[in-house]
Amino acid sequence: MNDQQIESVVNQLSTRQRGILGQEESRRTAVLVPLIRDEHGEWSVLFEKRASTLRSQAGEICFPGGHIEQSDHNEWEAARRETSEELGLDPDKIMYAGDLDILVLSSSLLIYPYVGFIHRKISELAPNPDEVEEVFTVSLRTLLDTIPDRFDIDLRFEPGEDFPYHLIANGRDYKWKHGKLPEYFYEADGRIIWGLTARILLHFLQFFRR
Repeated sequence: MNDQQIESVVNQLSTRQRGILGQEESRRTAVLVPLIRDEHGEWSVLFEKRASTLRSQAGEICFPGGHIEQSDHNEWEAARRETSEELGLDPDKIMYAGDLDILVLSSSLLIYPYVGFIHRKISELAPNPDEVEEVFTVSLRTLLDTIPDRFDIDLRFEPGEDFPYHLIANGRDYKWKHGKLPEYFYEADGRIIWGLTARILLHFLQFFRR
């Protein structure tokens, strides 16, 4: 390894944008926390109830969003495209407000959440019935007054039988670290919001409390 090669690598490191290690192998999705005025003119958050015919998470409450496609210029464009398709809404009526923190899951999934404004009345939306059973809003005031319940899930490592224990110190007696995953539950207007949607919602609402 000569000085020129070292210099080349250092130049790459000093000019590149930091990413997330392993993101090339991860599934990448983008979601939108949509802000909309309700029928009383009050700022609210729009939610979707997933269609009961979907293979995954049917009937659950979520934010609009989906997988990032190669044709999307960036993560925000993916969030806006998916929201447009799911709500039957012109993309020009979906306005960018800001970024939320990227959510990294142990299942090799990266979620890029955004906040945006919906410049339409909820009655003017035409949700895609193949994906969305219902759309509804919950006022920001209600959400901020709601303290979510928290339940922790134990996370444990369970290597398969073919794991090369002979290559690591202490072999089968290796002390694997365990962790906990918090799950939050919001009950608002008689509906239950939980899972990834609740975690993103909690993160968003924290900006108001600051």
